[in-house]
Amino acid sequence: MSQDAPLPAPPPRRTRTILFLGLAVLGLAGAAYVVRRPLMMSAPACAAGRWHGCLDTFNGVVLMTWATLPVALLVAWALARRRRAAGLPCAWRLSLAEVGMVHGTLPFVWMTMMPGGGAGVVPARVSLVPLRDLVTMGPLGIVGNLLVLAALGFFAPMRFTAAASLPRILALGAGCSILIETAQYVLRLDRVSSVDDVLVNAAGAGLAALASRRWWRTTTGAPSDPPRPTPAPAPAGRVA
Repeated sequence: MSQDAPLPAPPPRRTRTILFLGLAVLGLAGAAYVVRRPLMMSAPACAAGRWHGCLDTFNGVVLMTWATLPVALLVAWALARRRRAAGLPCAWRLSLAEVGMVHGTLPFVWMTMMPGGGAGVVPARVSLVPLRDLVTMGPLGIVGNLLVLAALGFFAPMRFTAAASLPRILALGAGCSILIETAQYVLRLDRVSSVDDVLVNAAGAGLAALASRRWWRTTTGAPSDPPRPTPAPAPAGRVA
C-alpha cells in the first residue's frame, strides 16, 4: 500500500447516529430476551388490565415499560417532525431527550413508591448514617438504585443547557432522590428513607451523564452546528 494514499474519510454524522441507534436497539432487545421469563409472569395480569399482579409488581412495571417503548418512540418522532417543520436545530436530539427523561425515569420512580406489606401500619424509618445501608443492598440493590435516575442524568444535559455540567447533574439527582425518600417517609410506605439511596441515585445520574457527554447541549442553539463564517472586511477605499 502506498504511503501517499489518502486516509479514508470518517463516516458522516447521520451514519454514526444510525449506527448508534441500531446498537441501542440491539442492546435493548438483548436485555429483554435475557429477562423475558420473569417479565412474562406478569404478562397475563397486564394484558387483562388488572392492577394487582401488573403495576404493583416490579416485573409488571418493567414489562409495561418495554411494551410502551414504541409509543414513546412515536411521540419522539412526532415532536421531532414538528420541530423540523419549524426549522429548529437538533430536532431529533431534543425530542428523544424529552421523551427519554420521562419514559426512562417514571417507571423507576413508580417502583420506589410501591408500598410494602406494612404500609400505613409500621412507623416511618430513616437511616442518616452514610454507607451503613450500602453493604446490605447487595449487587442487585445497588444496580437498581443506580438506574433510578440514570435516564434523567443521561438526557437532561442533552435537553437543557443549564444541566450540562456534572456537578449540576449530581445536584439534580440528589435533589430528586431526596424528594423520593421524603415522600416514602411522609406516606409511610414501609420503606427505609436512607441517605445511601440518595448517594447511589445521584451517582447513577452522574455516570449516565458522563455516558452522554458528547451530546450535551452547551449552547442555546445546536451543539454541533458549524460556526457561521465571519464576513470578510470590505476592501480599503470602498464603502460597505
